[in-house]
Amino acid sequence: MKNLKPFGPSIGRSRISKDFINKLNKEFDGISRTKKKDYSSKLASQINNEVNFSKKYVDKNYAPYLKKIIKKFLNKEGIKNIKKIDILNLWVVRQFKGEYNPIHYHEGDLSGVGYIKLPKDMTKNKLLKGKKIKTNGTIDFINGQKAFLSKSIYNVVPTVGDLILFPNYLMHTAYPFNKDGERRSFSFNSKIIYKK
Repeated sequence: MKNLKPFGPSIGRSRISKDFINKLNKEFDGISRTKKKDYSSKLASQINNEVNFSKKYVDKNYAPYLKKIIKKFLNKEGIKNIKKIDILNLWVVRQFKGEYNPIHYHEGDLSGVGYIKLPKDMTKNKLLKGKKIKTNGTIDFINGQKAFLSKSIYNVVPTVGDLILFPNYLMHTAYPFNKDGERRSFSFNSKIIYKK
């Protein structure tokens, strides 16, 4: 777990296990019969295929692992008086060529995005009227405004296995890409309950 501070709020960047990646990917590669619900209409995205898992299923299968990572991140931030971490929801985003997620924020206290499948050469640039596209398939986190000695955008080029944690209010956007294939990620929101 690395805690980064590219601007005001801290962002955590960690790696998720191959077992966790394989388990989630099996949910979508025709192996699992787990009941999944379309979640696209409830999200800000311009993406057709987003699937939500029931809270009960998430709590049993994915929450324990994610809570450990969240706790590491919070400990590095000096937050140790945690009573409970509740994963509010978890969904998988299946993004294809031309689809994108506009600037938005989340609910809860701490959110995360993890990458479990990416198209080959997704971020390779294609010339567009003589200019290179620098953001194919990447994610931007946005805070404040650009000023002297202050950045307002933190760009992340995802790789399979990356997990990024961020405060729910941190604006972010996932850019489209122009390659065939699927960019598969999962997102979640969590609530942090503190000891009194």
